[in-house]
Amino acid sequence: MLSGIVLSLTDGRPMYLQIMEQIRRRVAVGDLKVGQPLPSIRQLAVELQISVITVKRAYLELEREGVIATQHGKGSVVAAGADTGSRIYERELAKHLEEIVRLAALLGLGSRELQRRVRDAADKLTEVEKERR
Repeated sequence: MLSGIVLSLTDGRPMYLQIMEQIRRRVAVGDLKVGQPLPSIRQLAVELQISVITVKRAYLELEREGVIATQHGKGSVVAAGADTGSRIYERELAKHLEEIVRLAALLGLGSRELQRRVRDAADKLTEVEKERR
């Protein structure tokens, strides 16, 4: 089912966010397939040795995002939608871009300087990929 979730007490994020991130990533990379059942809220809480409320919050948020679907009495499954993985990555990219823009503003960087730095980072990554081949 859904073993392998690891929660860290030293991670500054709440546990429900850690659960959400790990489930999102597993859906995005295809480890969890559309229609695949997830453990019940109680099962996962026992497995992770945390509160049922924490798991319930993670599941509710994932359902709001369209990552999972829950039917009363039947449990939760990975939601239908062929683009689930790409949607997850799109959201993640948007979140990181917002953070980059916020940090650039704190540093007083204009949009041209930010664009230059993004291009430089992309060029570096391309070079690294070329060297690997």
